[in-house]
Amino acid sequence: MRILLLGKHGQVGFELQRALAPLGTICAVDYAECDLVDASAIRALVRSYHPGLIVNAAAYTAVDKAESEPELAQAVNAVAPRVLGEESVKLGAWVVHYSTDYVFDGRKAGFYTEEDPTNPLSVYGRTKRDGEMALQQSGARYLIFRTSWVVGAHGNNFAKTILRLALEREQLNVVADQHGAPTSAALLADVTAQLARQRQREGDDRFPFGLYHLVAGGETTWCEYARLVVSEARAAGRVLKLAPDGILGIPSSEYPTAAARPTNSRLDTSKLRETFDLELPDWQSGIRHILQQILRKS
Repeated sequence: MRILLLGKHGQVGFELQRALAPLGTICAVDYAECDLVDASAIRALVRSYHPGLIVNAAAYTAVDKAESEPELAQAVNAVAPRVLGEESVKLGAWVVHYSTDYVFDGRKAGFYTEEDPTNPLSVYGRTKRDGEMALQQSGARYLIFRTSWVVGAHGNNFAKTILRLALEREQLNVVADQHGAPTSAALLADVTAQLARQRQREGDDRFPFGLYHLVAGGETTWCEYARLVVSEARAAGRVLKLAPDGILGIPSSEYPTAAARPTNSRLDTSKLRETFDLELPDWQSGIRHILQQILRKS
């Protein structure tokens, strides 16, 4: 199988190159090789490579900056998925695309299911919601995975920021009223590869394409997440100024940002687990594994 992977330098794209390698020949690109703002460049790339599977791990993810760059965010997050979907139809290919908890407003009391109405609070969330809809309306066969709080050993992320700040500070304020599940890029890549392999075996007629929530098990807050990062680093022998009890929980109102965040980012993964008979690991195990990799490198 020929696989076209967009966003190779991102956290998920990096892991996908590993996970998808046994499935076929991968053409992995990033912005330098294909400008996702340029629809004609996207079409030319797809037609020249002629993939059987297109995996779109590229996105405009600067959540706050998107508030002042809505056109750019719309082009990358919404128009590009539509173009990929349209081109996949012409080739007889199919598409994997990643979306986000930010399509919801976070006001629901429980876990969000795939059937819950979207109501994004930010430009980023709106453009990602529009990208979902554009791909769905393109006529393509697709898997769309909504996920949250992505973290990996490669690239910049919350865990690495906390480790850096823990070297410098004895006290740190972290938001404690936003709830979700930190999800490793490796988990996203491994599930993607497993389902792509299943689709190879079953063919298009039997395979359950669609929209699914894919996050690690359990839930936490950014504050508790930060405390785990510091606790694990200290247990691994890392000398830090910051201790877990030096991380103080604050409300989102005390940490204003340009883009509003959903306070509830908890996603129900029942549909994915039951459809594909999957077990998803808890978020803590994923974070511990990533921290081991980060600490070995630093």
